[in-house]
Amino acid sequence: MTATTISTNKRINIRLNDEAKNAIERAASFEGKTVSKFILASALASAEQAIHEHETMSLNKRDSEAFFNALSKPAKFNAKLLSAFEEHGQRVTTE
Repeated sequence: MTATTISTNKRINIRLNDEAKNAIERAASFEGKTVSKFILASALASAEQAIHEHETMSLNKRDSEAFFNALSKPAKFNAKLLSAFEEHGQRVTTE
């Protein structure tokens, strides 16, 4: 997602001190961007990084082998597991 593909009909307001505002204005001018475009590009880059860090899992070789082995040999449904599923169904509702 780039700043040019985003609809400009939403607004976010922020409050900041003079020092922060001056730093942002200076950085924006170095990149030849408006303050709004600079803040949007910076915020989007930070958001994409945060999303990537929370949605991506990296495993070492040993852990990845254990993960794929667990997928290829799923747990057998014994009475204790079935009871846990039933209890979960009673306690958790989805709406």
